[in-house]
Amino acid sequence: MLILLPPSEGKTAPRRGAPLDLAGLDLPVLTRAREEVIEALVECCRADPAKAAEILGVPKSQPELVDRNADLLSSPTARADRVYTGVLYEALGAASLSTAAKTRAARRVKVTSSLFGLVGLAERIPAYRLSGDTALPQLGGVQAHWRRHLGPGVHEALGTGLLVDLRSGTYAAFWRAAEVAERTATVRVLHEIGGVRKVVSHFNKATKGRIVRALLESGAQPRTPAELAAVLTELGWRVEVGPATKNGTGLDVIVSEL
Repeated sequence: MLILLPPSEGKTAPRRGAPLDLAGLDLPVLTRAREEVIEALVECCRADPAKAAEILGVPKSQPELVDRNADLLSSPTARADRVYTGVLYEALGAASLSTAAKTRAARRVKVTSSLFGLVGLAERIPAYRLSGDTALPQLGGVQAHWRRHLGPGVHEALGTGLLVDLRSGTYAAFWRAAEVAERTATVRVLHEIGGVRKVVSHFNKATKGRIVRALLESGAQPRTPAELAAVLTELGWRVEVGPATKNGTGLDVIVSEL
């Protein structure tokens, strides 16, 4: 089983740690594509910081985010699960997982990253500022770049198992699961009040984090979307299975409270 997560926009910058070892990251098939993004981002931020801030959507009150990108190759690194912050990662609570669940997380969970394509929770990365919908002068659109290059990395990480796709729309556009649709479950969280359902960002992120945590702690290894739906039901969620599509089978997790 491979679980794909979106990154967080907010990141905690490590205060100490070795610089990025790009060659040491998992999935070396992505190394050259990673280098191209990093080179373009660093050059953009060093050449014209003011323009870079505009391109990257950096608030005027946080110019250090541009500086951080400019120094990306020499900045300290930390585990990805400590760099990525926000509601989903707080709910996942990687640091407090059991030993067995931590081992599963290192094998089964990948974050879809604008900078690295895919990165494991235990891999060491620096903090950076680069959203998935950004276009860089020397690279073009980040989404288009990864659509060209991410596939081999996903297939290598997935193997013959089930793909559990928890990515948000921006990062889902990096790679579509058409080639493995029959063993792909795309999970959506819906907040229901008075019979009306809608996607609410906070509920969506928090519930996805809890789902990942529960799957890792349970040790379950579903092989199909239907088996995943059964596991999630056993773990206490209300799940509705949608029709199979060209990009996988949709699972709606219905919640009424956080």
